[in-house]
Amino acid sequence: MDVLAIGLLAFAAVGYFVLAGTDLGAGMMLFFLGRNPAERRLVIAAFAPFFLANEIWLVLTAGLLVGLFHELEGELFGALFGTVAALLAGWVVRDVGLWLRGRLEAPGWRLFWDGAVTAGSWTVTGAWGWIVGSVLLYRLDPETSPFPLIGVAAAWALFALHGLAFASLRLRGAPYERARTVTGPSGEPVTFALTSAGMVVIPLALGARLPLRDSVTESAEFVAQSTALLLPVLVAAQVWTWWVFRHRVTAPSYL
Repeated sequence: MDVLAIGLLAFAAVGYFVLAGTDLGAGMMLFFLGRNPAERRLVIAAFAPFFLANEIWLVLTAGLLVGLFHELEGELFGALFGTVAALLAGWVVRDVGLWLRGRLEAPGWRLFWDGAVTAGSWTVTGAWGWIVGSVLLYRLDPETSPFPLIGVAAAWALFALHGLAFASLRLRGAPYERARTVTGPSGEPVTFALTSAGMVVIPLALGARLPLRDSVTESAEFVAQSTALLLPVLVAAQVWTWWVFRHRVTAPSYL
C-alpha cells in the first residue's frame, strides 16, 4: 500500500508540473511573446484549451496528500502557510485575469488583466520555488540558508523555458519567432521534451526529501484504490484534450 500511495502522489504531481507548467510558463512570458493586445490574445489562446484540465492535477495532488499523508500534509502546510497562501492567491489572480480580459474591448481593461495573468503566473511559480527550496531544507535550519531563494530563481527559469518551449509548438508569426529563442538547433519537440524532463525533477526531488513511506495514513487503502480506478479516466480525458487541440493557434479562442 505504501508503494501504491507514493506512486499515485508522484504520478499526480509529475502530471501537474509537466502540464500546468506549460500555461504558467507561457503566462509568465506573456508580454515577451505578445507585444500588442492581438498577439497577447493569441498567446493566451495557445494554452486556453488546457489550463483548466491541467489544474485538475493540482487538485488531485493536494487531495492525495491530504488523504494519504495526513500528518505530513498538516506539518508542511503549517510550516509553509504563507507560501501556500501566496500560491493560491496567484492562482486565483491568474485565472480571474484569463476569464475577465475579454469581457470588455477597452485597451486599458485588457492590459490590466494581461498584467494580472502575468503577475499571477510569476507568483505561483515563485511560490513553488520557495516550497521546493524549503522542503530541501526539511528539518534543517532555513534561516541561515539561501536554498528557498535559489529555489525561486530556479523555478522561474525552468517554468519560463518550459512555457516558451510549449509556445513554440503552438504559435505562429512573430510570437512563434520569439518563442523559438529557446529551441536552438534542437527544434521545438526536442526542447519541449527536455524542459518537460526538467519539470519532472521538481516533484521527484520533493518526494525524495520527504518521509513519505513513514507518513502513509492507516486509512489510505480506500483513497488509494479509488484513485487508481479513477486515474485512467483522467489520463484519457487529458490525452483527448491535447489531441483535439494539437494544431497551432491561428485565431483567438473564447477567452
